[in-house]
Amino acid sequence: MAQLIDGKIISKQIKDELKEQVTAMKTEGKEVGMAVIQVGKDPASTVYVGNKKKACAYIGIRSESYELPEETTQEELVTLIERLNRDDAIHGILVQLPVPAHIDEQAIIRAISPKKDVDGFHPQSVGALSIGQKGFVSCTPAGIIQLLKRSNIEIEGKECVVIGRSNIVGKPMALLLLRENGTVTVAHSRTKNLKEVCKRADILVVAVGRPKMIDASYVKEGAVVIDVGIHRGADNKLCGDVDFDSVEPVASAITPVPGGVGPMTIAMLMYNCVEAAR
Repeated sequence: MAQLIDGKIISKQIKDELKEQVTAMKTEGKEVGMAVIQVGKDPASTVYVGNKKKACAYIGIRSESYELPEETTQEELVTLIERLNRDDAIHGILVQLPVPAHIDEQAIIRAISPKKDVDGFHPQSVGALSIGQKGFVSCTPAGIIQLLKRSNIEIEGKECVVIGRSNIVGKPMALLLLRENGTVTVAHSRTKNLKEVCKRADILVVAVGRPKMIDASYVKEGAVVIDVGIHRGADNKLCGDVDFDSVEPVASAITPVPGGVGPMTIAMLMYNCVEAAR
């Protein structure tokens, strides 16, 4: 039986720690503030934004919400971001992605001050991570490192394989595992002999974006398997990129979907916001 890495429990630990810190900051007269901007009415985005607001309320972070119509122009959005950049009461700015097609996502990410970039997507934040300097780290990979550490899983010296090379998960994940002294291979859709590469992994992080693609034939006996994917199957049930039922008997530890990596993303977003206020 693999150890189940429970993201709900670990994210709650982090949020409870942050709640204490935010309470202490309030007694010193400092209130943490975050602005959340959503353009349009994408249903998944609305759910995420709602969860972020709930987390803010739980921890004691004051959240300002901006729900803008679909037809908001890029110029209007940038003007709002620039105003929030100058607002000393706001420590973190989050623009919920994706934005509508007529808005240049990269231009919006670059408009946010790196000091308030709690998503960790600004080129300056990404550059700081790549050369080992301080800066905000993309929340999902940062959350995965916390899942491993708080589950007493050693990263140092381990063979780590990341499947996926996105800017949001794959690339920063590889850099963070390197920072923890893992030996890292980044695999992707064009990797030859993907199964053989994956079977070398002591820690396998799967962010491939295909439901249940990774089954037991990709996994070394006793490996730790982290599933970043989230999909809704034909049966309307949520599943990940990993075929849980096939892999669980082989792995030493595994994250479920839902309740694994997902809750950690919001916990680390809150962490980044409190750090920004500090």
